[in-house]
Amino acid sequence: MFKHLSQSGEVHSRKTVYQGRVFAVQKLTITTPDGLAVERDLIKTGPTVTILAISDQGRVVITSEYRVGVNHNSVSLPAGLVNPAETLEHAAIRELHEETGYEATRAALMTTITSSEGFMDQTAALMLLHFDERKRQAPHFDTDEFVTAELVPYETVIDWVKTGRINTAQALSALGYYELFLKQKGHQK
Repeated sequence: MFKHLSQSGEVHSRKTVYQGRVFAVQKLTITTPDGLAVERDLIKTGPTVTILAISDQGRVVITSEYRVGVNHNSVSLPAGLVNPAETLEHAAIRELHEETGYEATRAALMTTITSSEGFMDQTAALMLLHFDERKRQAPHFDTDEFVTAELVPYETVIDWVKTGRINTAQALSALGYYELFLKQKGHQK
């Protein structure tokens, strides 16, 4: 089954045609594992974290932030870039604190997903964090962002997914993974 599963292609050439602050675009010439000679554009990005932060009271941190890809505010879970040499756990704890002011008491990796792997190398580590609602400081955003954070009961978050109010791929993946593999095993609080 799947003869070439997990086999890498042979990259013959790689040329950066655009370099931005958050991503680069490269043109690649590749021989695929099944022998096809192809040219592909690749968006190169750093790894990210998406944070399912649940309080001891069963409430979830939900954020709203302007996103250029949809040109409006998006309701989702906290998320951000992983800095060089930073662990996923540290990145998730840092991003939660920066964007919301909450400090995690525990952090664990649920799983890692890819985003649009047909043309992008981005990965998103889906992180489960626990925090104490009573311990909150002022958030301190990056200079080019503004994030609104609210605590929402878990059941309401699931309703928001059902109605499309929360529709980002990473948030749906994090909540789905939690529902399928962790919630029933006592990880909800």
